[in-house]
Amino acid sequence: MLVLSPIGVIHSPYKTVGEAPRQGSSREAICQVEVFPAFGEGLRNIEMFSRLVLIYWFHRSTGYSLSVTPPGDVKPRGLFASRSPRRPSPLGLCIVELLDREGNVLKVRGLDAIDGTPLLDIKPYLFHIDERDSV
Repeated sequence: MLVLSPIGVIHSPYKTVGEAPRQGSSREAICQVEVFPAFGEGLRNIEMFSRLVLIYWFHRSTGYSLSVTPPGDVKPRGLFASRSPRRPSPLGLCIVELLDREGNVLKVRGLDAIDGTPLLDIKPYLFHIDERDSV
């Protein structure tokens, strides 16, 4: 049995799915990532990193199709060849810029999640591991 438990919640200016950007990387909005107190110790030394990888649950996603047509495309493709939030396991992933930490709250830029999104995990973005040359 698979059980995922949130470690926190995302607070953003995007109140509806329609307001959220398709990708957060070019967005200037500052969002807050609230980590629940029980997990606060896990934030020790997080300030060492300028970028973080956030993994979250698309809690308002409903249903999915294995064939999708992404925005800007005219031909359908397989769901797993897209970034559609409507998935069998609706996980979101975003690389954000860490601006500040105030206790258990991280201030970040570059996030595409809507307000109230459950946070599942945080990982440091490591340029020497995560960055890849264009294919």
